[in-house]
Amino acid sequence: MLSNFPYVDLAAYFSLICRTISPKILSEMDDSHKYKEINKHSWNNRVAAHLNSEFYDLAGFKNGNSSLKSIETELLGDVSGLSILHLQCHFGQDSLSLARLGAQVTGVDLSDKAISVAQELNDELNLNATFICCDIYDLPQYLNQQFDIVFTSYGTIGWLPDLDKWADIIQQFLKPSGKFIFVEFHPLVWMFDDDFEGIAYNYFNNGPIEETENGTYADKSADIQQDYVCWNHDLGEVFSALLSQKLQIQSFQEFDYSPFNCFNNTIEFETGKFRIQKFENKIPLVYALKCTTG
Repeated sequence: MLSNFPYVDLAAYFSLICRTISPKILSEMDDSHKYKEINKHSWNNRVAAHLNSEFYDLAGFKNGNSSLKSIETELLGDVSGLSILHLQCHFGQDSLSLARLGAQVTGVDLSDKAISVAQELNDELNLNATFICCDIYDLPQYLNQQFDIVFTSYGTIGWLPDLDKWADIIQQFLKPSGKFIFVEFHPLVWMFDDDFEGIAYNYFNNGPIEETENGTYADKSADIQQDYVCWNHDLGEVFSALLSQKLQIQSFQEFDYSPFNCFNNTIEFETGKFRIQKFENKIPLVYALKCTTG
C-alpha cells in the first residue's frame, strides 16, 4: 500500500494512500520490467492532477514556499554548497527547495512527465538543479558522480522490490564522507485498510502487491484511475539493507504524526501535523534516519 508517497517529491508519492480494492498478490513477476512499466504509467497519470492540487500548492511554491518539512530539514542541516542526489523526486519540488537553499541538486525519477515538469520549473525559477529520468536501479548507467548527501523521502521505498539493490545505489553515489537522509511513512501504517478499521496487509515483505487506485493521494476526487505495483518493507529489512553496505546508522526517530494530510480519518492536532483520529498519538506514522559512510 504505499506512493516519497515519496515517488515523493515529497518525493515523492507519497504513497499508495488511496487503495480502493483488496490487494491481490501477484503470483509471478518474471518480467522485471513489468512493474516498472505499470508504475511509470501510474505516476505519469497522476502528474496533471498533482500540479493542479491544493496538496502541492504549485502557486505558493513558485512564490517562494518550500516543500520541505522540519523532520528532514533538521537532519539535512545547512546544505549550502553541498551536492545532493535526490532519489524518486517526483516533479521536483523538494529538489528545487534544496536548490533554493544553495545545494547542487540532482533529482531522479521514473516518470518522464514528472521529470519534464521538474525541468520546466527549474528553468522558470532560474535554479540550477539537474534532473534524470530513469529507474533508480539503472542510475549507474546515467550518472557517474558521488554526492555529499543522498536524500529520499515519504512514500518512496514501497515502489521498490529489492532494498539490497536500493542500498547499493545509495552507497555507490555517496562520497566517503557523505550521509544518507531518509524519511518515510512507517511500515505499521501500511498494514491497515484505507480507513484504519482493521489489518489488511502484511507488515513484512510478502511479495508484490497489485492494486487499482481511483483519484490520487493529492486529490482523492480527481477523475483518474491507475494500476500500480508496490511492496511493504519492514524496519528490519530497511536496516539490514543499509548495514549490508557498511552504512552506519547515526540516528533513528519515529514520529506520532504525519506532516502531510494524506490519510483518511485524520485530525490536525497542531498546524501541519496530522494523526489518525481514532489512534491519537498511539502509533507511529513516520520514521527518519541518518546514515554515514564512515
